[in-house]
Amino acid sequence: MDDEAAWTSARLVAVDVEDNGQQPPRLVELAVVPIDAGVIGDPVSWLVRPPSPITWQATKVHGITDQDVVELPGIAAVEADIREYLDGAVLVAHNARIDIDVLARELPSWQPAAVIDTLRLARARLPRQASYRLGVLVRTLRLDEDLPLGLRPRRAAYDALVAARLLVHLAASTGGDPPRLGDLVGAAPTSSPDQLF
Repeated sequence: MDDEAAWTSARLVAVDVEDNGQQPPRLVELAVVPIDAGVIGDPVSWLVRPPSPITWQATKVHGITDQDVVELPGIAAVEADIREYLDGAVLVAHNARIDIDVLARELPSWQPAAVIDTLRLARARLPRQASYRLGVLVRTLRLDEDLPLGLRPRRAAYDALVAARLLVHLAASTGGDPPRLGDLVGAAPTSSPDQLF
């Protein structure tokens, strides 16, 4: 990764995972949204059957039940398709530590080329926000306008797409030349209760 290059020159993929609520969490849904030269592509998502049941608490968050995935394959059946998007890409996610934790568990030997955490970036670029939850930022910045039909908050495709829009908004807010990739890739992501959604 060339830290000095414009961020638009890198291969970026915004991601969001939904998990089964177990410890450790296992993947139930993954969405990826390519960002090519600063242009946001269409979301692609996979729904998979985790090796352990989905807790009622997780279902309350994302709405996915064991019945929804009982006849679906596990991640091994779609791993090659997922890796086509992720391998070698800069990963973009809101509170990225959570997504990386699940993906690293499900995809042995995978690691992102770099990480842009839109939570950390929003904290740096929008210092006076009352909350940095993804849903609050989406409403405040109107990032949910003209979304494809059928997408809804706390499902992977919606959250990945609005995270991609948040990144583009924050990168564009600098004015002038596009920011360097290194300016957007911060230190290791952190979390707090206010950061989760």
